[in-house]
Amino acid sequence: MQHTDDPLEHATTESRNDRSMNIDALEIPDVLKIINEEDKKVALAVERTLPEIAAMVEDIVAAFNAGGRLVYIGAGTSGRLGVLDASECPPTFGVSAGMVLGLIAGGDEALRKSIEGAEDDFAAGEEALQGIGFSSRDALVGITASGSASYVIGALAYAKNLGAKVGAISCNKDSKTFDFADNRIFVDVGPEVITGSTRMKAGTAQKMVLNMLTTASMIRLGKVYRNLMVDLTPVNKKLVERSKRLIRQATGCEKDVAEKAFLQSGRKPKIAIMMVLMGIDAKSAEDLLATGAGRISEAARLHTQRAGKKDAAL
Repeated sequence: MQHTDDPLEHATTESRNDRSMNIDALEIPDVLKIINEEDKKVALAVERTLPEIAAMVEDIVAAFNAGGRLVYIGAGTSGRLGVLDASECPPTFGVSAGMVLGLIAGGDEALRKSIEGAEDDFAAGEEALQGIGFSSRDALVGITASGSASYVIGALAYAKNLGAKVGAISCNKDSKTFDFADNRIFVDVGPEVITGSTRMKAGTAQKMVLNMLTTASMIRLGKVYRNLMVDLTPVNKKLVERSKRLIRQATGCEKDVAEKAFLQSGRKPKIAIMMVLMGIDAKSAEDLLATGAGRISEAARLHTQRAGKKDAAL
């Protein structure tokens, strides 16, 4: 047996895929078929990690309720995916830009080009968290396909030492990041079509998990009513029209009613929906939502309950 000092030599992310051994000799339709068939395996691999993802969501929601943040940290493709998911939260769910943060080895410059050696800097991971004032109230999710990025490991170790809730997403069973994680999300997507190109199946799996983490957390915080993203921020024409459409979809009201409520609510779809559903003004809608922890369904239940008590007293 040949000796090697490469710790990843036998890792899944570095293994060769038997199905694509001769991919360079195939016609383009056959190349695409192999890629597509391998991609089909990703959702099933994510499905097997749902219990671990659910546990991480609970920790994220607890962090939010304690006034903390969700912080993603990664290198290369993994880091870029974390930054992408974080940047989508404000326009989608109407949260502040600092509620979900994405950190990447090498800083913002690494979003557009490779910063050689950045992922190997253990101390830089800790420094990145210190730079944003990371505390025990926050939740950290480390993202690394191979699980060997020192930058990510350094950050996880620091967060764990602070007592923060820590999660790790990796596509290698023996990921070093799991040594520091409360929630170990191992997504076993198998070898990549192109050996070591973890921007492919591993990247797709990571994006799917990140979608779940933020979406499920925001649902629990009341940012969604039924299946409508009612807390979106209408920052452009498309989102303004979507907001008015959401009001109609949630309430069944006519277009003119939705437009009027949208304006009277201060361009806040969730408030407008409450106004139309309950037949109340914007201030009353805001107060009622506050008592219902920001959830329309709970606020509506409380409103109905109060109305019933008043009727019973007559």
